[in-house]
Amino acid sequence: MSDGSTGNGEARPRPQYGEYATPEEQRARIQRPEVTEALDAGVAPQPERPAPAPVDAARPGGLRGPLWDRIITGGLLAYGLVSTVSTIVQLLDFPRYAESAANVLGVDATYTNLQGGYVWGAAAALVYGIGWLLTALLTWRRLKRGKIAFWIPIAGFVATALVAGVCVTLALVGDQQFMTAIIGSVPN
Repeated sequence: MSDGSTGNGEARPRPQYGEYATPEEQRARIQRPEVTEALDAGVAPQPERPAPAPVDAARPGGLRGPLWDRIITGGLLAYGLVSTVSTIVQLLDFPRYAESAANVLGVDATYTNLQGGYVWGAAAALVYGIGWLLTALLTWRRLKRGKIAFWIPIAGFVATALVAGVCVTLALVGDQQFMTAIIGSVPN
């Protein structure tokens, strides 16, 4: 009966609905219609790839990870944004910024290197702005992957403050008169 006949001399029609399919082939055709096309073309079906993890609809933007981490990270980024904007505004008027710093130290000093102050103040302001944006981007990417991220705003602040601090120091050191007043006020 391997010739496809029914035993009474009549030829049996070719199966159309998978009567001779293995259970694996039947499951593959039912679950994945593209497998049917592959099998009809004589190609072995490819193993099923795992579906990507579903994005939790309760979390905006697909953020994952512990709630405590997202709260702390968001708070640090918000505080950093307010601090960054405030610092940028101050640095763009560098002579006043330098004189305010001297007043905090209890020194009456006037910043006179205006050109250098404005250039280095703007550079420090730019560093703060780019530093915050880069920190926010890296934090967002880490949060989307569901990894702990609270440390990124802290590390971003430290790195940004160090680079901006170099710019501020170069501006301050560039004014000999101002530095003489600061150094002269240090007790022996």
